[in-house]
Amino acid sequence: MPPSPLNWLLGLFSLDIGIDLGTANTLVYVRNKGIVLNEPSWVVIDKKTRRPLAIGAEAKELAGRTPANIVAVRPIRDGVISEFEITQAMLEYFISKAHEQSIVPIPRPRVVVGIPSGVTEVEKRAVYDAAMAAGSREAYLIEEPMAAALGAGLAVGEAKGTMIVDIGGGTSEMAVFSMGGIVVSRSLRVAGDEMDMEIIGYARNKYNLLIGERMAERVKIAIGSAYPLREEKTFTLRGRNLVNGLPEAVEVSSIEIREALSQSVQTIVDTLKESIDETPPEIIADLMEMGICMAGGGSQLQGLTERLSDELKVRVWLAEDPLTCVARGAGHILEDLEHLKRFLVGLQRGSTSH
Repeated sequence: MPPSPLNWLLGLFSLDIGIDLGTANTLVYVRNKGIVLNEPSWVVIDKKTRRPLAIGAEAKELAGRTPANIVAVRPIRDGVISEFEITQAMLEYFISKAHEQSIVPIPRPRVVVGIPSGVTEVEKRAVYDAAMAAGSREAYLIEEPMAAALGAGLAVGEAKGTMIVDIGGGTSEMAVFSMGGIVVSRSLRVAGDEMDMEIIGYARNKYNLLIGERMAERVKIAIGSAYPLREEKTFTLRGRNLVNGLPEAVEVSSIEIREALSQSVQTIVDTLKESIDETPPEIIADLMEMGICMAGGGSQLQGLTERLSDELKVRVWLAEDPLTCVARGAGHILEDLEHLKRFLVGLQRGSTSH
């Protein structure tokens, strides 16, 4: 049955947004446009008034460089909202930037937001309420592993088993799918942020060097690895010597950083082994044929797919553009909402009348 002229017009001009509300980065997908926004989940606020002064990339640049009365915060911790009002302001900012991509100004978009699979009902409600308070006319929630699988192009609706490992900033999500449902899942609060903290701890314990989170992230991206590299690399850490309090630079090797990251990587490996141990044998056979897909920014750690393949005896492969999988998956939901509603989770819909 064809849609009414009014619904057709609303569909043509409505702004549908898929959001990957990540601990490290927030990505925004606009229907028929693709990914239009990829900015750090940082907000700079005035300590007294709690008023946001900068959001996104600008805020991250100011982190660690602000005067005493101003502080840079990350309102999303371990994949969930820790600062409701600040998250709401951040969502309003990102949604308003997405409005620039629409044909005409639409005041209240439909929004699909990715959430970690292990969150509580209270945490789900916080995300839902923040999306509605930020100006959405409808808000839907989707578990990040399902969104990542849809974004990576996995056939989650078929009888054959598939598996995704989504490593973000705050959480690592693992899920086995069959016939549109999750057979086995794990949500682990060990991911990119934990790796950064391990590098900070390593520099402090071995070199008496205090480095910041951004420096730790830079060295992780540059020379961090989970498996021996063909050619080992070096990187210069810059920070403050904890003994004399003076600036100091120390050259570290990729072997040292691999040692620093070993605990986080091993935790991810062990949890993945537990997930596979609980997977039915018929689906194991499918995974041996299809392999395990990796998504999320943390999955780009050098040598991680090789390490997992070696440990699990199953082919592990990296999705195309792994950082954007969750946002693209949320976008797929928006493009075919009626057929894909089964992939959404509780608190699926809101409207201004609620």
